[in-house]
Amino acid sequence: MSGVQPENSTGRKGKAVCALLLATSMFALLRPTALHAQETELRGEVSESAILSDQQRKARQLALAAQGQAPTNAAQDNAPARTYLPASAGAVPDDTDTGDATATGSLFDPTAATDDTSADIAAPPKPRRRPSTAGQKAADQAKDKAADKSKKKKKSTADTTDITASTTTSTTDAADNADTDEETANRRALTIDSTDKQKLDPGAVRTDAIEGQKKKPEDDPFAATGVKWGSFVIRPTIEQGLTATSNGDSSNAGKSALLSETALRFSAASDWRENSATIDGYGLFRETVSGYPVHNEQGRIEGQLNVDLDNQLRAIAKLGYEAVPESASSPDAIAGVSKQPLRQTIDGSLAVEKDVGKMQYTLTGAVSHDFYGDAKLSNGTSLSQKDQDSTLYTATLRTGYEISPAITPFTEIEVGRRAYDQRIDNEGFERSSTRLGARAGVELDLGEKLSGEFSAGWLREAIDDKNLDEISGATVNADLKWSPERGTTIGLTGRTTVEPTTTAGESGDILYSGRLTGERQIRANLTANAALGLDWRDYVGIDGNDKILSAEAGLTWWLNRYAGLTTRVRTEKLTSNLPGRDYTANSIFLGVKVQR
Repeated sequence: MSGVQPENSTGRKGKAVCALLLATSMFALLRPTALHAQETELRGEVSESAILSDQQRKARQLALAAQGQAPTNAAQDNAPARTYLPASAGAVPDDTDTGDATATGSLFDPTAATDDTSADIAAPPKPRRRPSTAGQKAADQAKDKAADKSKKKKKSTADTTDITASTTTSTTDAADNADTDEETANRRALTIDSTDKQKLDPGAVRTDAIEGQKKKPEDDPFAATGVKWGSFVIRPTIEQGLTATSNGDSSNAGKSALLSETALRFSAASDWRENSATIDGYGLFRETVSGYPVHNEQGRIEGQLNVDLDNQLRAIAKLGYEAVPESASSPDAIAGVSKQPLRQTIDGSLAVEKDVGKMQYTLTGAVSHDFYGDAKLSNGTSLSQKDQDSTLYTATLRTGYEISPAITPFTEIEVGRRAYDQRIDNEGFERSSTRLGARAGVELDLGEKLSGEFSAGWLREAIDDKNLDEISGATVNADLKWSPERGTTIGLTGRTTVEPTTTAGESGDILYSGRLTGERQIRANLTANAALGLDWRDYVGIDGNDKILSAEAGLTWWLNRYAGLTTRVRTEKLTSNLPGRDYTANSIFLGVKVQR
């Protein structure tokens, strides 16, 4: 039994030594360190430059400590970290070692190195009994091993210090740049409105005010601006003045008179993106102020709609209404009446255009209906004119070939039917007729210089009543505008019209009308205009003709964009080989014109 006891005692002592070493290691790990994370107040991620700067500062302090000098700028770099004080007393052993260099406060500071090999190892507890010789020998061997480890640790620490010192010497020149990098690494992000709050460049050129910028001059500074109404722009005009004339109603029996004349005109145009629409109208009212009695009211309104269809198709629709009293110089004028009958016309058309290469095709269908009011006789009774009511239906096919964008020759074929509401008139004639015509012409498009079209052909209307001759003859139609220079416009219009009649034994006549107009903008607010007219009426069935010559000149002086003064002088003369039709009318007008 006594021989086994030393062996058991030695085992127990070995276990005690192991426990002692384990406790020493635990106390070394649990030694108090400053909680630097609570002191540095880091924001965001730590940059590489911040880590490098921290290591360099630590190396300088260790180098100064090795030379026995206290760091003079320790307070400037960083104050010593406060020792952590736990809430429970005795939680960690007191740190009484004050001989070491002052800690830098960095979280990268290593554990302080001392000459005492047992500084990092807690003192072992005293044995309850004296150890045996074998146990004492094992304890001495453990102490020797611990001492060797402490020496090796001190040597490695010294080597690290030397290396760090040499590194500090080589990187001293870059220390300032590293400090700058540390400052910029955690720079606060800019706010969203920081750019707007930047100071203005004092050397920047000030932008001119909008009012001071030069405006592009208007082509026509006195043109009507118009009134916006929905998707249309309306430009109304009113003209009021007095007319002194030598022939109040332009008739063979007319006499001089002073007339009050009022003219209302308007135009409306759409501002749609693709299609377009226009509406135009006028109203003219003439009333006698003194002299020959005249009561005249007339007007017209018409609209046009342009619609682009698929497959390069385009549709053009027109609709109009007109109310005009029968002219005293008309072949159908009734003698001895106090008021001529009112002729009203409703007309409309629909055209479809198609382009195939350079070929252009247009098919147009039109309807025009005329109906007349009663004529008031001088004795107070009325005379019905219902036998003149008729409707004209026409269909026209136009074919053109575009030689160039400026010139397009074309041909037209027209067929139609004129149907009277009263198949047999009051004189017992069947006035309905069949219409057939052909024309050839050229369309010009040279921009503002010259545009329009001109055509010539033949037209024939065969009346159903065999006792009446057909109405046929050459036709001339023109609508040209020429601008030889800016501000000057010359216009030429021509038209051929078939005028049926209900006079007994007569078929009607063909009227050729031509107008040559000119307009010159003398100044921005002064415009001059002139016109020459020639009408030729050829009667069918009788040897008769009328020739009408007219000339007109006028001036318009705009006081501002909205009001102006206007005047015009006109002369007209009709010469006929038929009795009771000649007349001459001279007139002068002076008035005020207002537009918007």
